[in-house]
Amino acid sequence: MVGCSALTFWGTRLLSDVRRPRLDYESHAVGLDHNEVGALLVAAGLGPAIEHALISLLALNGLRVSEATGANVEALGLERGHRTLTVLRKGGKVVTIPLAPRTARAVDLAVGERLSGPIFTRADGTRLDRHGAARIVRRVAKRAGVDKRIGPHTLRYAFITAALDSGVPLRDVQEAASHADPRTTMRYDRARVSLNRHATYTVSTFIAGASR
Repeated sequence: MVGCSALTFWGTRLLSDVRRPRLDYESHAVGLDHNEVGALLVAAGLGPAIEHALISLLALNGLRVSEATGANVEALGLERGHRTLTVLRKGGKVVTIPLAPRTARAVDLAVGERLSGPIFTRADGTRLDRHGAARIVRRVAKRAGVDKRIGPHTLRYAFITAALDSGVPLRDVQEAASHADPRTTMRYDRARVSLNRHATYTVSTFIAGASR
């Protein structure tokens, strides 16, 4: 019979031989610049109210598609002068977020006279799901002349990179995006600056100075 110490030894040995998967901390999502996001918002505003509200929440609040489609009319509120929406975040965390005035107006138009139920509904009155949301994003993108292959997460990605570009501190972006691990937010930051900070610019300037 094998003793406990032997089992412990071999168990430890086996665990040490297992290769841990390499974590990829670079974001490979399709990027949109602020002009493309602006074009999407304009195109959404020219369509049905539900499209404008959805695009606004994804692009201007950085919501996950599940957070947007899972939001209810009853979760809309007013707090210290801010229009707000309470959403269920990833991991079961409930948070209250502010809505920019243009987003609040878009959501109000999408809700209409309804006092309860999902903010986003399909034609039959049932809750819009993530697939329906993805179709809306693709439809608006086509109308806006954005020919990239995008989905709801593309707008969340655009929100995060726009926040970083405009100088919002990394910690505040992490909180707005509801990233539990700051390294997740840093992936977007690294992807954003990887070209801007490429050594070729420094080297070319250095060599140009020496070759005058």
